[in-house]
Amino acid sequence: MFRKFLSALLFAALCGGASVHAADSPAAVEFEAVITEEPARSLDAQDVYQILLGEIALQRGQIGTAALAWQDLARRTGDMRALQRAIEVSAAAQQYDAALELLARWAQLGGNAAEARQFKISLLLAARRIDELEAPILEMLAADPGKLADSFLALSRLFPQFADKKAMYALIARLAERYPDLAEARYTLAIAAIASEQRHIARDALERAQSLRPDWDAPLLALGDLILQEKSASADDLAGLAAPVVTQLQAFLERHPDAREVRLQLARVLIAAQQYPLARKEFDRLLAKNPDNPAILYPVAMLSLQEKDYEAARKHFARLLELPFPDPGAVLFFLARTEEEAGNPKKAMEYYLQVPGGAYYLSARQRASKALATGGDLSAARALLQGSRAQGAPEKTTLLLIEAQLLREAGLHGENLEFLRAALKDQPENLELLYEAAMAAEKEGHLVEMEERLKILIRLQPDNAHAYNALGYSLADRNLRLAEAYDLILKASALAPQDPYIMDSLGWVLYRQGQYQQALTTLEAAYNLKADPEIAAHMGEVLWQLGKQEDARLLWQKAAASAPDNATLKATLEKFQP
Repeated sequence: MFRKFLSALLFAALCGGASVHAADSPAAVEFEAVITEEPARSLDAQDVYQILLGEIALQRGQIGTAALAWQDLARRTGDMRALQRAIEVSAAAQQYDAALELLARWAQLGGNAAEARQFKISLLLAARRIDELEAPILEMLAADPGKLADSFLALSRLFPQFADKKAMYALIARLAERYPDLAEARYTLAIAAIASEQRHIARDALERAQSLRPDWDAPLLALGDLILQEKSASADDLAGLAAPVVTQLQAFLERHPDAREVRLQLARVLIAAQQYPLARKEFDRLLAKNPDNPAILYPVAMLSLQEKDYEAARKHFARLLELPFPDPGAVLFFLARTEEEAGNPKKAMEYYLQVPGGAYYLSARQRASKALATGGDLSAARALLQGSRAQGAPEKTTLLLIEAQLLREAGLHGENLEFLRAALKDQPENLELLYEAAMAAEKEGHLVEMEERLKILIRLQPDNAHAYNALGYSLADRNLRLAEAYDLILKASALAPQDPYIMDSLGWVLYRQGQYQQALTTLEAAYNLKADPEIAAHMGEVLWQLGKQEDARLLWQKAAASAPDNATLKATLEKFQP
């Protein structure tokens, strides 16, 4: 007997609950096809041979051979069951033209028209023949008006599978245009617009869908997702975008106070808009009904830490450690942060040292070692980092750099230089170590060594803007080879035109060359991007030389208030205001 099933590729949602069939194709599915009754047909020797050939080829993974065997049998016999099997195998073999031809014959011989239409859509989608889809989809929609909503929602689930998002959007836009008052059509149009990066169209379509079905949560949740995915907006702009969505979510919850997903989305949007106290209230409501839900406990714990409610944060993080949570390292890290901020350094250290390898491992080791060094035990801090390296931590270079930072911050520049020289013996072409060693050499006045290391770095990584900048600035700061310094910094600026520190270097070399007004313009632009005390020191010196001593004093005073220990700023103040 022939098996009664077809492969409905990539359009299972439109086939009434088809299940994924994993044997021969990642997108194959199985469903019961309705066919006309036909008299049993005797199998001749050729039939039996081709059936065996097709099935044995499938078992051996020779899907192309299997498809050809079944196609020949189906065409020769016209048997409905053979046609079904031939269509299934041809589709799995991605022989879509043959599958469509056999499907048309199957329908002509009495196959269910709706099944044939749905499967034709599946095959066209699998073959990426989007330009041929509109007519059969419209036929499907017209054939069963009672299922319009479900059909459009099924379409909305297809977009992640297709590379040509704009072509799919154009198709959905034409289909949705025929049903302007169907909320599901507007929603599907929005999903297509999001997939093709047309967010303004998506927002309008979701608003329309919500107005057509006010008690449907899907458009509201999608509007919230648009806010959560916003990456380019400033904090003020994001708050403005979030405000109407917050209002709509709150209105929905007034009508449906138990809508957990909507309340969770409201809380997330409030966090995105930096309205932390309001977000905390929503999460607390959710937590009251779901006290052991990690997806709620974690953000509540984080918000508690944000608001410096250390008791609540400690309690929630501790509870999370008792529950199945996908990232216990994150919980341990932020529990340690809670204890550190609450003034319990020993408890914080205990948790930091428990953070396993993963996203928070390095940060935990860095904070633990810094806490030890700040507490006066630099040896213990270094031993912690060295022990981590000895245990085979994959982040060996980063751990070396953290140790070098501790030495640098302790003012042990000579020891730091020797440490980095030793590290470079094992990794002579490590870019990060080369840069750090160059800066350490510069601190110790070994300018030739600094220059050699930076030139090696530039040779290994010709587009490293910071290497050009470091070398150029070092020359400019010592008033040496200013033309060369200018060229190096200009190269860095071309590679990173909006980097405020490189702009500072450019302003400084222009000042050294006597181009005071151009230097001031450049330094002002850098300071507007980053109000750094070193940039302020340089800009103040230029202002002073331009006769604007009072402006210089005010700028230095402002910088000193926020960074009184900055070495460059202190040296500048001693020079001009002894």
